[in-house]
Amino acid sequence: MKNIAFGLAGFAAATLSTPAVADPITLGSGDIGDSFTIDFDGFSGDSSSTVDGLSSSITFTLEEIVNNAYTFSYLVENTTDGGVTSNISSFAFNVDPDITDAAISGAYSFAFVADGRGNDPTYPNQIGNVDVCFKSASSGSCSNSGGVSEGNSGSGLLSLFFDPDAPTSITLSDFFVRYQGITGAGGVTSASGQSTTSSSTSGTQVPAPGMIGLLGLGLLGLGAMRRRRRNDEEFAGARPAFA
Repeated sequence: MKNIAFGLAGFAAATLSTPAVADPITLGSGDIGDSFTIDFDGFSGDSSSTVDGLSSSITFTLEEIVNNAYTFSYLVENTTDGGVTSNISSFAFNVDPDITDAAISGAYSFAFVADGRGNDPTYPNQIGNVDVCFKSASSGSCSNSGGVSEGNSGSGLLSLFFDPDAPTSITLSDFFVRYQGITGAGGVTSASGQSTTSSSTSGTQVPAPGMIGLLGLGLLGLGAMRRRRRNDEEFAGARPAFA
C-alpha cells in the first residue's frame, strides 16, 4: 500500500525475554482508508510452547486523523479450531511516539494505557509491558473474561490520543492477543498469541461515514476530557459513551 511500511521481524522487541514479533507498521495521513491484517498464533508458558488450534487475526483500518487522535476501525476474528475453544479477551500493541490516552467502542469496551508512572499494562507468558491493551471487561490487568469466541468476530472503533497534536506518522508494533476460557488443549486454560504475519489490504468494508463521524467525535471528546489517567488500574476508556 501507499505509505504503509512493514519493518523487520522483532524490530521493536522490548527486552531479550520478549518473544520476537513480526512487521512494525508505520502510518500517516496518506494511509487513511487503508487496512492491514495481523495473524496470531497461541502459546502457553513462553513463545516456544505453541498450542495447536489457537489462532486469530485482527484487521485495522485507519479511518481518520483529527486534532490529537488517530482513529481506526478494527475487526477481531477468532479462528481457533481443531476441537479447541477460546475467547479473545484482549488485544495489545506498542505505539511510537507514546500515546497519552486511548478509547474503544464496539466488541471491546475498555482501554488500559501505560501512564509513565509504573502503572503499565502487562501481558503474561513472558511478554511483559505493552503500551496499550483493549479489553472486553473491566479488570486491573489485560487478562479478563469475555471477548470474541471461536468461530466468531467482533468489530468497532478505537482511537489513539497524542499530546498536543497527532504526529505526522506513527508506528504500531508488538501485536498480541489474550486467549481465555480455553478447552480441548490438554489442560491449557489461558494463553497469549503473538503476531506471525502481517499484510496490507484495500477495499475493506468499513462502517458508514456518518457512523464513523459520530463514534469518532465521541472518542475524541473522551480523549480531550482525559489527558492523563490517575494511578488506578480501572482507568483507560472504562466509560466510553457509546450505544
